[in-house]
Amino acid sequence: MSDQENKQSDRMARTGVAGLDDILGGGLTRNRIYLMEGTPGSGKTTAAMQFLMAGAEAGETGLYITLSESVEELQATATSHGWVLPDQLKVFELIPPEDLLDEQHQQSLLYSSDLELGEATRMIFGAMEDTKPSRVVIDSLSEIRLLAGGSLRYRRQILALKHYFSRSGATVLMLDDMTAEADDKTVHSVAHAVIRLEELAPVYGAERRRMRVIKYRGQPFRGGFHDFAIRHGGLIVFPRLVASEHRLDFKRDILASSVTQLDALLGGGVARGSSTLVLGPAGAGKSLLVMEFVVAAIKRGEKAAMFIFDEELGLLFARAKAMGIDLAAMRDSGHLLIEQVDAAELSPGEFTHKVRECVQARNLQTIVIDSLNGYQAAMPEEQFLVLHMHELLTFLNRRGASTFLTVAQHGLVGDMKAPVDITYLADTVILMRYFEASGRVRRAISVIKKRTGSHEDTIREYVIDGRGLTVGGAIEGFQGVLRGVPVYVGKSDFLLDDHV
Repeated sequence: MSDQENKQSDRMARTGVAGLDDILGGGLTRNRIYLMEGTPGSGKTTAAMQFLMAGAEAGETGLYITLSESVEELQATATSHGWVLPDQLKVFELIPPEDLLDEQHQQSLLYSSDLELGEATRMIFGAMEDTKPSRVVIDSLSEIRLLAGGSLRYRRQILALKHYFSRSGATVLMLDDMTAEADDKTVHSVAHAVIRLEELAPVYGAERRRMRVIKYRGQPFRGGFHDFAIRHGGLIVFPRLVASEHRLDFKRDILASSVTQLDALLGGGVARGSSTLVLGPAGAGKSLLVMEFVVAAIKRGEKAAMFIFDEELGLLFARAKAMGIDLAAMRDSGHLLIEQVDAAELSPGEFTHKVRECVQARNLQTIVIDSLNGYQAAMPEEQFLVLHMHELLTFLNRRGASTFLTVAQHGLVGDMKAPVDITYLADTVILMRYFEASGRVRRAISVIKKRTGSHEDTIREYVIDGRGLTVGGAIEGFQGVLRGVPVYVGKSDFLLDDHV
């Protein structure tokens, strides 16, 4: 560890939550008081225990002061994540003294909250003196707010706690379950930083969680919302991707597919570090087309990844093998990473993080997302799919990875619509169409756009059979092929026959 890293470690307390330190710019500044707020079930207790566990691993003493959960409940939470609480982590359960619970000893001339708040504060200070911790968690502030009885007294009590903790040299994380008055910002102005956890319930699928750093005095942090999940082992945060922070130098050479005529249509192929969008109706062969680029990449000795939203992997393997592409063998050799993505269970932030980690850790150079319809299904109530895709595609392009996206358009022939228009984001756009000719349903392909070089402006017919994708010559006998209902204007001997 360098001297600079040692100084950073001395100044900052790591949270122990994967991804959160990245958002916070290194962690929590020591000897400060922090607020983590969120509704019940959003993950505050788990994050707080990870904070204390991280301190224990570094040899620091931690103190968990609980006013709402029992020691047994906290132990059960730790066990559910596979944790064994270390000796450096002390749990102090603040229980009202027996005389306050005894009706015969309750005072009639004084408010019980006057006694309870003072007694609670005294017990907190006593636990601090006995333990002398480096890290402290107070769970939760709503109990102190109720004991205070009013906003003025509550604020004064928080200020008193802050001054006491600042003299103790401890880093304090206070939890608030937000069950009191809405928009109560009493602690916001007192805390050095405020982290908010949110739990969202979509119409269908698993709950979604996200967090945001509302403030952090004197410390740059990554703003905006960041998706996170609670898994076995604690919280995992997926920091929002900022593509401008990632750039690699690479040669933008032209990458061919395994289909010669397709490469001719593309002017030789697609550029490394570019994105290609394949549009077409269901069954047109979009997945097969992008697989031809995966096959070519692996033949070049490169590694590729396919993220499949729409098709079950067993069926995909069988269908591809029937056309001469053995995806299972590529996967088993370690050259192909292929993952089934469940759109109902995965948040957009987690998917982006998964792609980013795969590219960086495995040096992947070809990425397939099949399809963008499934990606959109993963965020049905999100309004910023295009922004998500912009950052992801820009990141992949700057890493030198070639990205292939498929989008299934609505309808089969005629005027078809895509669920989302990202054609302006993609560097290359390939259009696949059905059309009717000579009493048969046929397929046509064309390149609509290519930023990184020239391409043919012709429309070619293609067929799909046991040999995979075969692209023929330019269609010259019809007009209106891309509309699906062409008009015959010449000879029809350009059409591919069954023996091609």
